[in-house]
Amino acid sequence: PPPLSPGTPGVGKSTLGKELAARTGLTYINVGDLAKEGELYEGFDEEYECPILDEDRVIDELEDKMHEGGVVVDYHGCDFFPEQWFHIVFVLRTDNSFLYDRLESRGYKGKKLQDNIQCEIFQTLYEEAMLSYREEIVHQLPSNTPEDLERNLDQIMQWIEQWMKDNN
Repeated sequence: PPPLSPGTPGVGKSTLGKELAARTGLTYINVGDLAKEGELYEGFDEEYECPILDEDRVIDELEDKMHEGGVVVDYHGCDFFPEQWFHIVFVLRTDNSFLYDRLESRGYKGKKLQDNIQCEIFQTLYEEAMLSYREEIVHQLPSNTPEDLERNLDQIMQWIEQWMKDNN
């Protein structure tokens, strides 16, 4: 069952996704990396100094893998994926003090840094997930400390085991 992990940059999505794949044998897909490799862009955003994702081409690229199943998808947004692709959506949340340091250490500054912090304050991506998927499959997970990471992995592993029991 493919879980989806949206959330603001710097909340720990990639760390969680990679570790989850390593422990479960699920396939980990980072949409940002996929887009970079296939140059799945439709322009460049001057204000944020980053390429603009071509969402249709990303969907085309992922289609076959998603039908096979057993995929963990990592991306900061989630409103353009087909709803039926995911059995569960985990939104990682990080306190701003932690997030600020993480983003700064990645070289984020100015408007890009401020907007990502605002995005987290206003729960923008959690609300986007709640609007895009059935509420009962959307879960928030705290992602501040290594202990949080362990707890989240345990929780997701339990969920996967339960899902396997219920669906096989």
